[in-house]
Amino acid sequence: MAYEYEYPHPAVTVDVVIFTVRNDELKVLLIKRALEPFNGQWALPGGFVEMEESLLDAAKRELREETGVAAAYLEQLYTFGEPKRDPRERVISVAYYALMPSDALEIKAASDAEGVGWFGIDDLPRLAFDHPKILEMALQRLAAKLDYSTIAFQLMPEEFTMPELRHLYELITREELDARNFAKRILALNVIEPTGRDKREGAHRPAKLYRVIDRSRVEVIK
Repeated sequence: MAYEYEYPHPAVTVDVVIFTVRNDELKVLLIKRALEPFNGQWALPGGFVEMEESLLDAAKRELREETGVAAAYLEQLYTFGEPKRDPRERVISVAYYALMPSDALEIKAASDAEGVGWFGIDDLPRLAFDHPKILEMALQRLAAKLDYSTIAFQLMPEEFTMPELRHLYELITREELDARNFAKRILALNVIEPTGRDKREGAHRPAKLYRVIDRSRVEVIK
């Protein structure tokens, strides 16, 4: 279909930030670019939106094509539109993000990427474009969601201790949390219950095991 317009039209892209916890570390999924600009540099998965495609469909397609990851849900994060953010032309990017369990993801690089991999938030390579800004905003949004949602339970096993859950929150917020206040706040949500069993963790005394009362009540990012 041909389009003719009186006014100039910027190109539109999507970028996707996928977080997970692997090896006791909060990580993000990155691809190694195989094309210019920034050939050989690491970046967030993403690409140009096709003319007959919605933004969300484009984000899911680019994520799947570049990494092999099929996302059931992505939340729109922000629109990035600085005039010189892309050296090729005027490009506006709509960013999405999600929190996913790593054991459910099998990643693989696509034809337009030299590689794909998980990188620790505190050990990132140099990123292309304005992707450091996008990633930092996604981190801030994810941490803020912990204050009023139950999204972190997506990454917990069937049974877990309160210290294990608190550690996950600390990985995401990147700050130390008071154990007593944390337990009080989590229990007030009324979404977990004790299993009646304990788990010994090192030399510490056994800790109570908990489980989610109803997994369908555990909130996805939305």
